[in-house]
Amino acid sequence: MPATRAEFTPTASADTAPSHASSADTASRYTVFTHAVGGERLSGWYADAGDAGSATAVLLHGAGTGSKEALLPLLEEFAAHGCRFLTFDFSGHGQSTGRLRELSLRRRLDQAVSVIDARVAAPAPLVLVGFSMSGQTVADLVRHYGDRVVALGLCAPAVYAAEAWDVPFGQGDGRFSALIRRPGSWRESPALDVLRTYEGRAVLAVPGTDEVVPPAVTEAVSAALARRAQFTHWELPTAEHRLGPWLRDHPQDRREFVTSLLTGLGEQGWTATRAWVAEQLPEGRRVVESVFLTGGWSAQLRRLTLDDGTALALRTFVAPFFRRHAPGLLTREADMLTLLAGQDDVPAPELIGVDAAAGHCDHPSLLMTVVPGRVRVDEEDLGPRVELLAAQLAAIHRVVPGQRPRTYQAWTSPERVNAPEGGVWRRAVDVLRRDPPPYEGCFLHRDFHPGNVLFTGSGAGLRVSGVVDWVETSWGPADLDVAHCSTALALLHGAEYGLDFRDRYAARGGRRLADGPDHLYWRLLDALAYAPDAAKLAGPWRELGRTDLTPEVLEARLEAYVTGLLERYA
Repeated sequence: MPATRAEFTPTASADTAPSHASSADTASRYTVFTHAVGGERLSGWYADAGDAGSATAVLLHGAGTGSKEALLPLLEEFAAHGCRFLTFDFSGHGQSTGRLRELSLRRRLDQAVSVIDARVAAPAPLVLVGFSMSGQTVADLVRHYGDRVVALGLCAPAVYAAEAWDVPFGQGDGRFSALIRRPGSWRESPALDVLRTYEGRAVLAVPGTDEVVPPAVTEAVSAALARRAQFTHWELPTAEHRLGPWLRDHPQDRREFVTSLLTGLGEQGWTATRAWVAEQLPEGRRVVESVFLTGGWSAQLRRLTLDDGTALALRTFVAPFFRRHAPGLLTREADMLTLLAGQDDVPAPELIGVDAAAGHCDHPSLLMTVVPGRVRVDEEDLGPRVELLAAQLAAIHRVVPGQRPRTYQAWTSPERVNAPEGGVWRRAVDVLRRDPPPYEGCFLHRDFHPGNVLFTGSGAGLRVSGVVDWVETSWGPADLDVAHCSTALALLHGAEYGLDFRDRYAARGGRRLADGPDHLYWRLLDALAYAPDAAKLAGPWRELGRTDLTPEVLEARLEAYVTGLLERYA
């Protein structure tokens, strides 16, 4: 494994690249090395700037003609921030030996692990940056190194189906190409599962035009990172797919990327949010533990335990869509929690503080008390739980706010429904091709379903102990809240539970609902919002143990529910 020392200046060595260093970087040094693995010799650069405990930034180039050459200015930027760095050419690329057609995703991981283990002593922290195909490799490395990975930088990343992982790349017309070109093959990529559970710092760099990675892949990666990571979705409107050359040629973007990735690494990037939370606590109190709570998908939710045992909940919007709308959503929730503090029959959290526009926090956040109990999506006590859901919804509809909330928003329309082929679906969509029916408005939760209701006890002692997630509160027909809970029950437990919820609601003192086609309109306005992607709603339910809710099961239940609605109310 021969190595030489070199400065960031032009040299005649075949193993070095032209320098892009500024005068401030001329003292920086790096090691040129070759590394033997799997019968190949990989060409790489390594710099040990920084103290012994500093993070090492590992930069991984993309596929095709990708190599480490364009990454040198980015490496220098990491060095300027006190980071060690490491990069190399995968076999068949740049100055490494081997044939690209013989490379595979598995061999990429094996090569990266071999190089990292040789150059970065455990347990030193790692910052992983991957371009294009190396998005998959970065996810594979996160699975391998676990908590050692403190930050991810994904630049126009790709992810791939599991069955493609061992297959050699070939020359563009073989099995690997056929697998990755199969529509939607990436949707079940293990890489997405890894990114959903990653809790460190993450920056996703997204070019304005990407002719290589489909937008749906980028959206899936963004959604996965938003689940638990301290996440920044960073858009470069005038950039194209090859972000290595782009960052090489745009110093300001390069600095912003590295600064964003490295800020607050010791606190996983939550420095500002932690400081804001501390200011909301009673004098002398401090947070001693923070753990994720499962069951939601629009926001990250953490349980914070104080040194006196008090528990608080921190709700944070990091996904791009919800962050963009957070000022309205969180301000509304803060107002509703204040209103509900005086409602004895609606158990809701108490507001502690809100930073809806992220003026003080890293992301828009709301701090509240923790209500007792847990979300129940299992089959035990199912009948009594559904009765309690109906009674609780009726109680919510009796709330009289001092100021009327906003008018409800429809979550789909005939033009937006992407329903499967078939007569049932065409009939259902046609029901929506009319003006909304007249209604007598009331106070709506608007997102009332089993995932937002907490229970305590069992059997005769079963009780609703809390109702959460008040960001969508609206004014509109009670039918809409009934419809939303009915859809969720149909997907969770079968069509009959969704079809019968109206009767349970009426029996527990609910408001008068519309009849016949008018009620059908409201029920389908909700149900068709999940056609054909009912699996999106069920993601948090699977986290709570309902692994039986496969896409196939959910699609069948949704169709049975829609069919039942048409038979009953059309």
